[in-house]
Amino acid sequence: MKDHNEKDEHTMTEATAEVGMESTQRNAAHAVAAEDLLRANTWSLLAQLLGNAPDERLLSVLAAIEAGQGDSDDLIGAAWRMLAQAAGRSSPAELADEYQDLFIGVGRGELVPYGSWYLTGFLMEKPLARLREELRFLGFERQEGVTEPEDHAAALCDVMAMIITGEEPATLESQAGFFDRHISPWMGRFFRDLQQAPSARFYRAAGQLGEQFIEVEKRYLSEFRATPTAKPSVS
Repeated sequence: MKDHNEKDEHTMTEATAEVGMESTQRNAAHAVAAEDLLRANTWSLLAQLLGNAPDERLLSVLAAIEAGQGDSDDLIGAAWRMLAQAAGRSSPAELADEYQDLFIGVGRGELVPYGSWYLTGFLMEKPLARLREELRFLGFERQEGVTEPEDHAAALCDVMAMIITGEEPATLESQAGFFDRHISPWMGRFFRDLQQAPSARFYRAAGQLGEQFIEVEKRYLSEFRATPTAKPSVS
């Protein structure tokens, strides 16, 4: 990233690539810019953390992240370091309980990680209908056996990963449009709530990374919208 030194960026790219979902790794047939691979793998990591409690393998990868000392104003670098530290002192059993309390609970968890809920106060509302229409347009189909609505935060993070580096990557214009319509209006607030949730320990660090990464994406895609003929730099 622009504010990181070269070693820091390279190390975080390797870490996020190692935990990236399969959908972000089908890149052998076409070249993917390093910054786009980093973006996609970070989205994929957030999807994994929000979709399930981390297992031992994922925790070991996260604990090994070396984001460097960075700049005092480098909030995204600090968030990576916090996540690595939190992973190093966590166990899968502890995180299974934490995830249960945060997102499932008895009847409902401490957080409701759905776009419709954050935008309207109710589930299965118009924001979900608009999202489903756009997902069909983009060629996404609901997987058999999946019961979660498509506006779950994990699902939206996964979609961002796939449209950045899938078989047919979306243009930056399309990425910016999807982000503006379905993620930017609410997900930063969700990540802030995650940091303040009573049961959040490891997930406080995950929320910090999510909040800072949303801001990185806003700047990246805003730069594109300001000068659509030039590819922006990740900052």
